[in-house]
Amino acid sequence: MDLRKKQRLVVEALEDVKGRDIIVYNTARMPSMFERVVIASGDSNRQVKALADRVQERIRELGSRVYGVEGEKSGEWVLVDLGDVVVHIMHPTVREFYNLEEVWGGKAVRLDRKNRTTGSKATTKKRAKAKRPGRKR
Repeated sequence: MDLRKKQRLVVEALEDVKGRDIIVYNTARMPSMFERVVIASGDSNRQVKALADRVQERIRELGSRVYGVEGEKSGEWVLVDLGDVVVHIMHPTVREFYNLEEVWGGKAVRLDRKNRTTGSKATTKKRAKAKRPGRKR
């Protein structure tokens, strides 16, 4: 499965179960065994488990492989290994404590949302104005 398609599928699966604060990091240039890290939060053990289950379900539906899952019993932090994508789903307090955003650092991958309606025209107008020659600011 194409990396971008897998990444999009994971984010959509997390959004289906109301995962919060979803961030995707590109780790391709880092010395790691995977190319993307996805981090998301769930408000309870039950939701964290449901988020992990949904990701696995969607990946398997499209014929891709889940290499491993860790932490399902406790439900505070579940890691889903999809090979080139690793998904961390955790409680906000656990996420704050371990601060994986700092570990994986760098620049988050920009996610294009299909349902984005606000700001798209305004952003286009701002870009067009910025590119007009001879305009003083």
